[in-house]
Amino acid sequence: VAGILYATAGPDVLYYIVSGIGITSVWPTVLLPKLTGGEPNGKATLLGDIGAGLSYMRRTPLVLVMLLIGLVVALLAMPFRMLLPIFVVEIYHRGPGAMGLLVSMMGAGALVGSLLIAALGNKWKRGVILIAGTLLAGVVLLLMALLPYYFAALGFMALLGVAHATHRTLTDSLIMEVTEAQYRGRVMGVIFMNNAFFPLAVIPAGIAAEFLGGQVTIGAMAVLLLAFTMWIIVTQKSLRDTR
Repeated sequence: VAGILYATAGPDVLYYIVSGIGITSVWPTVLLPKLTGGEPNGKATLLGDIGAGLSYMRRTPLVLVMLLIGLVVALLAMPFRMLLPIFVVEIYHRGPGAMGLLVSMMGAGALVGSLLIAALGNKWKRGVILIAGTLLAGVVLLLMALLPYYFAALGFMALLGVAHATHRTLTDSLIMEVTEAQYRGRVMGVIFMNNAFFPLAVIPAGIAAEFLGGQVTIGAMAVLLLAFTMWIIVTQKSLRDTR
């Protein structure tokens, strides 16, 4: 929907709508019920809690490797969204309408991917599906770099949406399932820290695109992501066996 509005109404109208939705979301958030936790530990300290969380993640390899996957995807795959205008203008030689359609195709792919993951449940090994989604993201980004054709990019963007939905949905849900209850809040905090690295990763990606071009930059990031995924496939049997 955002892609269509971007192409038809313009980015300014779109951002007004997004801002309005963000402000409106405050109302239902305020209405959420207040939940009470367990009895607080009077001896606990902030630094002590952080240390206990980090210690738990360090001695729980499955949680640690999924957090690592989230971090690597944030650093190597997510910046492509910010570099997409370079492809539209300098490689495809098109305008805002083409940009909007690409974003819409990615959104459609993400919707399909989310529905597929929800339908599968735990019938399949979800660890394998998570790895496959990461692998798909690397392959699609490499194809985007190698094939500078707009109509091919429409299909690639849909596949990239499927890959991102698979990664985002399964990483969060699997981490929460395998994490002990008392550490879930701290692990979730690390997940959000991973997401915060995405804007920082755009800086070196943007500098590289300035000097090397968008295709070379995305191609290099795709190769690194594929190499990382191969390492995960070879070394992380526990993730491959996770349902």
